[in-house]
Amino acid sequence: MNRPGMLRWALALCTSFSAAAQAPAPAPFPAAAPAPALTLDVAAVDAVVAHALQAFKVPGMAVAVVKDGQVVLAKGYGVRSLATKAPVDANTLFGIASNTKAFTTAALGLLVDEGKLHWDDKVTDYVPEFKLYDPYATAEFTVRDLLCHRSGLGLGAGDLMFFPDSTDFTTKDIIHNLRYFKPVSSFRTKFDYDNNLYLVAGEVVARISGQPWAAFVEARLLKPLGMSRSAAGFSRLPDATNVIDAHAEVDGQVRVIQRDQGLVTGAAGGIYSSVNDLSKWALMLLGGPGAPAPLLKPATQYELWSPQTILHVGPRPSPYNTHFGAYGLGWFLRDARGYKEVSHTGGLPGMVTQVVLVPEQHLGIIVLTNQESGAAFLAVNNFIEDQYLGLPAHDPVAEMVERMKGYGGGYDRDLATAMKQVALAQKATPKRPDYKPYLGRYHDAWFGDVTLAAQGPQLWLRAARSPRLVGQLLPYRGNTYVVRWRDQSFHADAFATFTLDEQGKATGLKMKPVSEQTDFSYDFQDLDLQRVP
Repeated sequence: MNRPGMLRWALALCTSFSAAAQAPAPAPFPAAAPAPALTLDVAAVDAVVAHALQAFKVPGMAVAVVKDGQVVLAKGYGVRSLATKAPVDANTLFGIASNTKAFTTAALGLLVDEGKLHWDDKVTDYVPEFKLYDPYATAEFTVRDLLCHRSGLGLGAGDLMFFPDSTDFTTKDIIHNLRYFKPVSSFRTKFDYDNNLYLVAGEVVARISGQPWAAFVEARLLKPLGMSRSAAGFSRLPDATNVIDAHAEVDGQVRVIQRDQGLVTGAAGGIYSSVNDLSKWALMLLGGPGAPAPLLKPATQYELWSPQTILHVGPRPSPYNTHFGAYGLGWFLRDARGYKEVSHTGGLPGMVTQVVLVPEQHLGIIVLTNQESGAAFLAVNNFIEDQYLGLPAHDPVAEMVERMKGYGGGYDRDLATAMKQVALAQKATPKRPDYKPYLGRYHDAWFGDVTLAAQGPQLWLRAARSPRLVGQLLPYRGNTYVVRWRDQSFHADAFATFTLDEQGKATGLKMKPVSEQTDFSYDFQDLDLQRVP
């Protein structure tokens, strides 16, 4: 699977549910009606993983399963890097991306347990400079609202402040710039996945605890659990000798791509960990005999796993008999075969991951990969989970290949269509077109400056605060161009449309992705670039 829509596609699969109402916190999770007694067929898992690696062109994967307080599988498959061919093992470190969000909500939960915070405290009580476009939302925004994707902001709004990973934006900049984003829905009415508000949540942790988010998470969560190889960011790893490289398919070939350093995105997606370490996290959350001592009070953990924002459940029948879905606090929630399932996915350039917990079964499944195929981790997870839920045996890889036909190739197809029009436009364009009406500096209130400059017969765009966003503009139709980024691992080429004055000189520039399958973090549509005189 190519990168296009990697996060969007994985998120769509997670959110194709709906939600139940919140209920009072009961005692910790008792065992539900017994499922069929089962010993995991590790050889069968090995075969499914091998098939998934081959089918979805994934160089390496690590898988862990915990059940009833024990680790029943923790294993690496394939290679850490196509460059080194070093093997993946159970201690190999992956960027877990948005699975970090559960650690951020747990960090806040620790502060709740200490009486230093309440979920419905106003954000401005702790971060006075926090401000949204809507004054009402600013005044009413709570810590809980930071965590459940119902702010009214659009999907991925502002992610270009850290995506791709070359920007010079700081957390202070991101908090300040939130005021410039116009809402696309009413406050607390609609789910739209957001990363930047988790960075604000990390700042709440820092303001209350007196420690940076990374230091707090390592000291209060990772260290007590014995997650000794993990860290709250790549640059903080105590030992980076056994770490995956990021991989993506570029021009039909999977290759190593630039690693996302996550310099500003810690609380939203910064943690690096292994299946051995994450097994300890899962065991603690699931509880029961043999599990590590809980770090959170039962009522607080229950709150993290309680519905906050309703998600859509499609009408199509599901083998999991799913009726409801929701987002909790850092976790997706749904019912699966009568059990509560708690899960999250994570995606960074060149790596995607998934954690699935079934608390009533004391079951946890962790799948980490070093490519961008969400289909690979879903196939492996589904195979394992289906065994424990008593579903009939099937071929999850073949099924996922079939599902992928509805998603895969969308970006390439849309780009190819756009480039056909570019080819027609180029035939009608002089060999040395006149770019003077477009040259100059354009400014956006939250993203900063973008420069349009000619290099011989070519027109190039450069973002001042995101140096990797460098692309050539190719004529498309009228005053619309296609921006082809120099780094094609983005899979995020975009349309750029100039606003012209009565003399034909550009006064502004609007952008949007060429394809709806583009990763939503390339939120070009949120830019309002105005020509600087």
